[in-house]
Amino acid sequence: MDYVVCAHKAIDQDEVAAELVSVVEPIRTTIVLIQNGVGNEEPFRKQFPQNSIISCVTKSKQTWVGALQTSPGVIKHIKSEDLQLGLFSNKQLDGAIEKQYLDTFTELLQHGRASFHVFANIQQQRWEKVVWNAAWNSLTTLTMLDTRAWLNSSPDAEPLSRSIMREMITIGRACGVPLADDLVDRFMERINALPAIGTSMQTDCKSGRPMEIDVILGFPVRKARELRISVPYVEAVYVILKAVDCRLRATLEDWEE
Repeated sequence: MDYVVCAHKAIDQDEVAAELVSVVEPIRTTIVLIQNGVGNEEPFRKQFPQNSIISCVTKSKQTWVGALQTSPGVIKHIKSEDLQLGLFSNKQLDGAIEKQYLDTFTELLQHGRASFHVFANIQQQRWEKVVWNAAWNSLTTLTMLDTRAWLNSSPDAEPLSRSIMREMITIGRACGVPLADDLVDRFMERINALPAIGTSMQTDCKSGRPMEIDVILGFPVRKARELRISVPYVEAVYVILKAVDCRLRATLEDWEE
């Protein structure tokens, strides 16, 4: 198989990588990850050290892509989308071979008339999106408010939102990702220009489904701890959301039994 495209929720990544062993051929197969979060690639690199990985982020003109699953197998897109993609480089592979895998994949996207852009450092795009998601996914889920209602809830709501985003930028920079100084201001301008919106994490929580806690908050928190960076706001929302996620998973297991 030439390409395995993973566009599922970034939950339990180690288990998903293990399930793909039977369809991933060493060297030949390229794994394409179209998911939220950061650190997504690491479980797949560990499971498949000889394979190329194409890392992707979806976005639209104003914000990141919006879609709803209205029923099993039926997806309603509510915004136009653009695919941002690039290589998660593998030092075990020849760079020219990896580029060929990427070029072939983009040719397939062109053939399907998909909108996309290739980036030399896709991690910058990933971290920019996770700066946004760490604030709005977390705060809308913990409060069960939309973004406009949250920001209007008290004079402290915007400063807290900004603090979470600034801490995420600090972690990203410590990991070598070049994040702009004005990113928080741009994101605040963007959220204030949008209508009231909910988030994917809030939707999952309302539906009683496991949430994308690890790739949005857990991986950055682990990196911050490794690098001895103080990120109290990000750690706080991570720990609380982890407890909510544990409750959702326990309830789901009880229902399945």
